[in-house]
Amino acid sequence: MKMFNKVLIANRGEIACRVIRSCQNLGVKTVAVFSDADEHALHTLMADEAVRIGASPSAESYLKYETIIEAAKQTSAEAIHPGYGFLSENTAFAEACAEAGIVFIGPSAEAINLMGDKAKAKALMDEASVPTVPGAYGSDLSEKDLKKAADKIGYPVLLKAVAGGGGKGMRVVEKATEFADAYAAAQREGESSFGNGEVMVEKYLGTPRHVEIQIFADSEGNCVYLFERDCSLQRRHQKVVEEAPAPHFSEDLRAQMGEAAVRAAQAVGYVGAGTVEFLLDGENFYFMEMNTRLQVEHPVTEAITGLDLVELQLSVAAGDTLPFTQEELTFEGHALEVRLYAEVPHENFMPSTGTLLHCKFPEENQYVRVDTGVVAGDTISHHYDPMIAKIITWGPTRNAALQYMQKALHDTQIVGVDTNAAYLANIMKYKDFAEGNVHTKLLERDQTAFLMPEIQHVDNQKLAALYWLETLAEHQPLSDDDPHSPWADMRGWRLGGSASIRIPFVDDELSAKAKGDNWAFDDGTVAHGTVYGEMVEAVIDGHKSVATIIEDEGALHVFSTFGHSILTLEPENELEADDTAVLGKLSAPLPGKVVKVTAKAGAKVEKGTSLMILEAMKTEHHITAPADGTVDELFFKVGETVDKDAVLLGFTPAAEKPEMAEKVAK
Repeated sequence: MKMFNKVLIANRGEIACRVIRSCQNLGVKTVAVFSDADEHALHTLMADEAVRIGASPSAESYLKYETIIEAAKQTSAEAIHPGYGFLSENTAFAEACAEAGIVFIGPSAEAINLMGDKAKAKALMDEASVPTVPGAYGSDLSEKDLKKAADKIGYPVLLKAVAGGGGKGMRVVEKATEFADAYAAAQREGESSFGNGEVMVEKYLGTPRHVEIQIFADSEGNCVYLFERDCSLQRRHQKVVEEAPAPHFSEDLRAQMGEAAVRAAQAVGYVGAGTVEFLLDGENFYFMEMNTRLQVEHPVTEAITGLDLVELQLSVAAGDTLPFTQEELTFEGHALEVRLYAEVPHENFMPSTGTLLHCKFPEENQYVRVDTGVVAGDTISHHYDPMIAKIITWGPTRNAALQYMQKALHDTQIVGVDTNAAYLANIMKYKDFAEGNVHTKLLERDQTAFLMPEIQHVDNQKLAALYWLETLAEHQPLSDDDPHSPWADMRGWRLGGSASIRIPFVDDELSAKAKGDNWAFDDGTVAHGTVYGEMVEAVIDGHKSVATIIEDEGALHVFSTFGHSILTLEPENELEADDTAVLGKLSAPLPGKVVKVTAKAGAKVEKGTSLMILEAMKTEHHITAPADGTVDELFFKVGETVDKDAVLLGFTPAAEKPEMAEKVAK
């Protein structure tokens, strides 16, 4: 096997850590690059060397390929692995690597260019006899031309930025009157995310499946498909759950789609790892796009084939031929992958930023794998994608993989940011998903079921109460200088017997009295607890339990065999709940950049009207009017960045309470 001596990884997070592990297995030295925000990130600690490449915003660091190439030269790296995202599908970067005499671990710049342009790719697929969705595309087509094509195709249609990917620059248009706004949004996202505002249109399929084929090709012209992945469970065109092989998938269909994917790759002289994505409508499939890189979901393919795709990438890039033929490839069992994100599902999946006060993943073994780039103490920043980790499970059957995933999600503990862990757990338990009845609209159609909150188990309530009671002295200062004074006893000592102590949980009325070393709760439960740091060991009515309890911003997070519960302590602020709700809508919910301002000072607006659009973590967030009212003043304009909680605009609601209007106006 031919191999490099040293490889630079031009990426961050879990993919950088993933590539470093494969390099280490092969004895290849690694160089990490980092921005200011990632100075102490996990990938910089794992690599043999690490080089600073710029400020925190990706445009000033991870997207500056000249700086990255210079880092490769300085460290004598022979090759650059782009990971996925950032520069992985950047033609100019691939060309610059070649000019610098550095191997780009990926396809040629020409292949990236051909497949990166969705319009050109569709034309190529037509020539290669790969089925495509009806549509219109071309650099000479104006908004008016695309609108005319959409009217002819029939609504709904899908607008797509031709250079897009990962759901960016995509808009579903249900009717003709929505076309103009959707076109503007798709064009704006395409320009901001990919530097190309060109848009195409195609027929929108209502409830298809999203099935992709992993292909691999070498420089000798050999090309194979490593079977399929089903990525149908999506939200905002972003994949949430992936699996391999696809459920309810025939061998005949597998061969047809696999062979079509190989034809697609050969049409552009492809070399390396790539993914050909299809929409599957019944037994009919249509080419959607080709990702000329390693995919986020590649671990499920590795799990069923036993192959390390990164090692294969390195080998092929170094000049080796593929070590197998199509006939020699087989797969075994079933694998699932979920993407654990820092986001708030019940607030329209708004990204969540902050420091990971507590971060514990399930133990890895032959059935469970965790790919992550963070550890406790790291910060989830608004500068980058909010993915915390990928959790992958494998089992001899789909049902076994599903059970392992449910256990893995149960064992995942994150405090410091909100996550979609409960959302993912609800998906795993959902009947249609459990039976493999998946399509791209499933999460949207049954959203209420997936957004069900975690059950607050009564024993978790008691465990949190015991923790609070046993650490009471930390919450309330001693009332006497003498620590032996009975008046300093935090267990409620009274001359005639212990007093009842109320635990200040917001949603749970609970109080307890001390009885020797035990606590007697007002519902008759008798319990004893001992606290060891973040762990409480308890005996509740004779039943022993152990839990990890983490304090964060006025709440106790309980992780136990009963699941995850959050017990909120009574706040100490002066604002009423209604005040906070109204004010919060007019402040930045997270750091970001203003990309559009639709409000005007002095304008009267109705509740729900979009006033401003922020872009953060690759997603647009609409700031809407929390009530009927008047826009008083704008404090930011397009292009400016804002911090979390920054007041974006002054707003006076037509409130029922005069005092409320006065507070908000201020």
